[in-house]
Amino acid sequence: MNIHHLELFYYVARHGGITEAVRNIPYGIQQPAVSGQVAQLEEYLGVTLFQRRPFTLTPAGEKLYRFIEPFFANLDVVAGELQGGKARQIRIGATRIVLREHLPEVFQTVRKRFPNLRISLREGYPQEFENLLQKGELDLAVTAIEKKPAAGLHSVALVELPLVLLVEKGNRIAAADQLWQRDKIEESLICLPAAEVITKNFQQGLTRLGVDWFPSLEVSSVDLIETYVANGFGIGVSVQVPKAKAAANVRAIPLPDFAPVVLGVLWRGKTSALLQAFLDELQLRAKRFASRENLQTP
Repeated sequence: MNIHHLELFYYVARHGGITEAVRNIPYGIQQPAVSGQVAQLEEYLGVTLFQRRPFTLTPAGEKLYRFIEPFFANLDVVAGELQGGKARQIRIGATRIVLREHLPEVFQTVRKRFPNLRISLREGYPQEFENLLQKGELDLAVTAIEKKPAAGLHSVALVELPLVLLVEKGNRIAAADQLWQRDKIEESLICLPAAEVITKNFQQGLTRLGVDWFPSLEVSSVDLIETYVANGFGIGVSVQVPKAKAAANVRAIPLPDFAPVVLGVLWRGKTSALLQAFLDELQLRAKRFASRENLQTP
């Protein structure tokens, strides 16, 4: 029996299909190759291991997956033990701004303690990160925390990010109240999807003010909000991120009466020495930013 074929089947079974398996296999392989090699495994065994659409394991597939899952799922654990019991790899999820502006310095500090550290980064949404943590596909996520995390997950708050409106520098609006006083806001609103914390907090704030203003353009990241504001598509709702530099022709208007977004860390299970090192460094940086903000407050 080809062990590599078993490994590919493991990823297909674990992630619920060939497409998702390809996204999570830790080395480069194309979808047709996975499909073909798993088909060879089925031919060798003389059974069908799973139904393709909708994906579901057959009884034979369930039996094989139960047998191979402990081996493939624990390879990293065994590798860590053979390396002296120290974790050498961490998988982190975060927003694009956090990945770009804040985590590089964190990595540099943590690597002083763990020189051979391997890091895997993933960009996404808070709900997606929770799912990945529960499935064991992420070790830590730096993300917006809206509520108590799901069972089995731990969280710690890092910093509160105030909501802001982003406008082109040439826009005559100097304060948000100028918009709220209008009978109707004509400018297009650019924001994240409705399920995102930034958008929820903004719409809840509008409701308290008795103001109606609905999205004209939904985008997938805070970076894109700024990009479309800079290109004249409307006014964006975003957050004030420490150290982040706005585009040259974009300025931020504070929204002091709106609930901020709480940025924090999520993780699952026991806290290893490596994970604790990241938590300590992230909390230390959050305290530094909070101190700087207080010093700058008149």
